[in-house]
Amino acid sequence: MKEVIFNEDLCKGCELCRAACPVHIIEMDLNKLNSKGYHPATIRSENMVLCTGCGSCAMMCPDIVITIKK
Repeated sequence: MKEVIFNEDLCKGCELCRAACPVHIIEMDLNKLNSKGYHPATIRSENMVLCTGCGSCAMMCPDIVITIKK
């Protein structure tokens, strides 16, 4: 099973990961602000089964916020 981990405190909400996701499951958590004052990227648990583990989101992130475990 794949696991996508976002280091929420490093996320600056640029949404590049969201644009890179081929299955469009990454969203900004509008219910949360990180320590920098940004809405961090997230994937809802019910959408995690749709993740292909391609790594596009992690490759696109300029701040190395995303880790993918397969």
